[in-house]
Parts: sequence; structure tokens; C-alpha cells
Amino acid sequence: MNAALAQRQAGKRVMDLVLTVLALPLALPLMALLALWVRLDSPGPALFRQQRVGLGGRLFRIHKFRTMRLHDASGPQLTAAGDARITRAGRWLRRTKLDELPQLIDVLKGDMSLVGPRPEVPRYMALYPDDVRQRILSVRPGITDRAAIEFRDEERLLAASDDPEQTYVQAIMPVKQRYYIDYVERHSVVGDLRILLDTARAVLR
Repeated sequence: MNAALAQRQAGKRVMDLVLTVLALPLALPLMALLALWVRLDSPGPALFRQQRVGLGGRLFRIHKFRTMRLHDASGPQLTAAGDARITRAGRWLRRTKLDELPQLIDVLKGDMSLVGPRPEVPRYMALYPDDVRQRILSVRPGITDRAAIEFRDEERLLAASDDPEQTYVQAIMPVKQRYYIDYVERHSVVGDLRILLDTARAVLR
């Protein structure tokens, strides 16, 4: 890693920590209320953890609010709108993207960044060409990025397909790949702040 890239990565990590610590006083009470709602809505834990591929190909456990019934959570890894496994609370959490809020834990741990390519499960990450995969995994995965904004309605797109997995692999993943590579090549602290603002606008829309 050259000096300029190392400096850029260090600045990005500082921004992640500062913004996350500033957000926690507001986020923690909301997370407590959402966790209670998830527990009351269906039996099982409030949080769901799943293995994802992180920086340098290292596997880690991502945190989300549980949005599926516990006995159904081991089904297909892709979720389409209207999936019968999703709970009542889960439908709202997924629509508002608040199911991703516990990933602030992953940012503090250093497994994730606020902004970066969304972390894939190993099965789908393995489908990227080797050189592309290495470039994507040269930065920490993020809670949000341009692809996440562009595909905010991804579950609806998958629900309209006769073969959701084929649609994801052949139509959605190549577009995400272009966003991810562009981010790796051009990311900056200012650019990350812009993506965070655009994400907030998309969520509140």
C-alpha cells in the first residue's frame, strides 16, 4: 500500500469512528426500542448475524435486526419483496433500512466502514472474477454506497423475477460490480460524506 493510499484509508477510518461515536447517543435508544419490537413481534433474538466477506477476504459476522421468523431464517440467502419468512416488524425495518442500524457495531469493531461496497456472502463473492474480487476487497465493506442507493428497491426487482437468483447474479451483480470498482478507485472523505447525505435523502424519501 503506497503512502497516499494509506493516508486516505487512515482518514476514512478516523471519519468512521468520529461519525459513529457522534451518532450513538441518538442511535442507541432507537436501537433499544427496535430490538424490543423485534422480540415482541416474533419469538427469537433481536439481532441476526450472518457470515460475510470483508477486507482482504477475511470473513466476519455482520449484525442486523432480525427480520425473519427464526425457524425460517436458514432458507434462501436472497430475499424478495413479499417473502413469507419476513415478520411484520421485519417488513417495516427492511423498507426503512433500519435493519442495518446494528452495523454501527461492525464499524466500531473495524469490520466495516460507514461507506463502502456492501459485503457479500461468500457464495456470491466467489462469483466475481479474481482480479475484481481482490480490488473490491481492498477496502472495508460499508453500510451504504452508491449501489445500495441505486438498488434500494432490489427486493421488489427480485420479486418480479421468475428466477430471483439468476436475476441477481446476471443483472444486478454486474451493475454493483461497476459501482464497487468505481468507489475503490475514487473514494475520498468528501465523497463518503456525500454518499451518506444521499443515503439519508433516499431513506427519507
